Amino acid sequence: MENNYCIIMAGGVGSRFWPFSRNNRPKQFLDFFGTGRSLLQLTFDRINHLVPAENIIIVSNIIYKDLILEQLPKIKADQVLLEPNRRNTAPCIAYAINRIKAMTDKANIIVAPSDHLILKETDFLDTIKTGLDFVDKNDCILTLGIKPSRPETGYGYIQISEGETNLRKVKTFTEKPNAELAQVFYETGEFFWNSGIFLWNLQTIVKAFDELLPEVANKFNAGEKFYNTANEQAFIDEMYASCPNISIDYGIMEKAKDVHVLCSDFGWTDLGTWGSLYEMSPKDENENVALKCKTAFYESEGNIVVLPPEKLAVIQDLKGYIVAESDNVLLICKLEEEQRIRQFVNDMNVTFDGKFN
Repeated sequence: MENNYCIIMAGGVGSRFWPFSRNNRPKQFLDFFGTGRSLLQLTFDRINHLVPAENIIIVSNIIYKDLILEQLPKIKADQVLLEPNRRNTAPCIAYAINRIKAMTDKANIIVAPSDHLILKETDFLDTIKTGLDFVDKNDCILTLGIKPSRPETGYGYIQISEGETNLRKVKTFTEKPNAELAQVFYETGEFFWNSGIFLWNLQTIVKAFDELLPEVANKFNAGEKFYNTANEQAFIDEMYASCPNISIDYGIMEKAKDVHVLCSDFGWTDLGTWGSLYEMSPKDENENVALKCKTAFYESEGNIVVLPPEKLAVIQDLKGYIVAESDNVLLICKLEEEQRIRQFVNDMNVTFDGKFN
C-alpha cells in the first residue's frame, strides 16, 4: 500500500446543482442523502481502504482549504493543493503529479473526482485493486469504464476492442453523444461510460504529459525545486493564471496510444445534475423523489424535491419538476430542461450582483 497514491479532484463549483450547490459550499461538500458524510468524505473513505491517508492528495480551489481540512481531519494541510484559478483537470492533475514526483520515484496513482456516488463499494475496491496491479506492471494508462444501463447523453463513452476479459484496449473516446447515437452505443455492447477515474504509474503519466501536453508539463516542471517547500504556493500562484485551460480527457486520454479500459460495474453515478440524482434515488409509487424533507404529493409524478429537513412541501398536480430550496433561494424548474439552470444562475448573478451565487 505504501506505493499507492490518490489524487482527489475537488475544485468544481457544481453550478448545475444550484441552489443546493453554491460557490461557498459546492456539491462535493454536501451530504445529499442524510448519511452524515459529504460526497468528498465518502470518496476519501473509499480510497482510504487502499491508499494510506498520508498518500491522498486533494486538489481544490484556494477558497475551499478550510472546508476540506474540516471535513477530512485525517489529512494534513500540505496534502491540500490549492489552485488560485480554475484551469480544468489537466493542470490540476499535473500539479499533483509533480508534488508526488517530489516525494517519491515509485508510485501507482489513482485519480478520482470527488463528486461521484459508488453504490457497490466492495466491487469498486476489487476493481481498483485489479487496476493498481495492472499499472504497477505495465507502462499503460488505464481508465475505468462503466457498463451502461441506459442510452445516456450526459456521459462520455469509451469504445472497447474485442477480447475475452474485462481489461481491453481503448478504440475510441466519444464525448456526450446525441440521443440517437447514445442509443446505438447502448445497443452495440461495445461502448462503456467514461467514469473519469484513471490509474497509472508515475513514470507513465510524467512521460505522457511531457510528450502530449508539453505546454502544461513545462509550466509545472519549471517549479521542480519549489515542490514540498515553503515557496511552492508562491510559484503556483504566479504561474497558474497563464496555464492552459484543458481537460485530461482531451489533452492526454484521447491522444495517448496505449490506453486500456477496465470494464466495470460497481453502481457508479456521476452526480453532475439533478437528473442523475433523480435517476439513482428511491422513488414512491408515482416515481416522485423526496430527499431529506417532508413532502406530500397529490396527483403528481416524476418530481424531485429537496428542501431543508424542517420544511414541509405539499405538491399538487406537478409532473416532472425539480423543486429545490436552500438558504434564500427556491428553484422550481422542469427536470427535462435542467440544462437551463446554469443560465438561471448567470442571470441571477447579473440581476442581483452575485448575491445568490
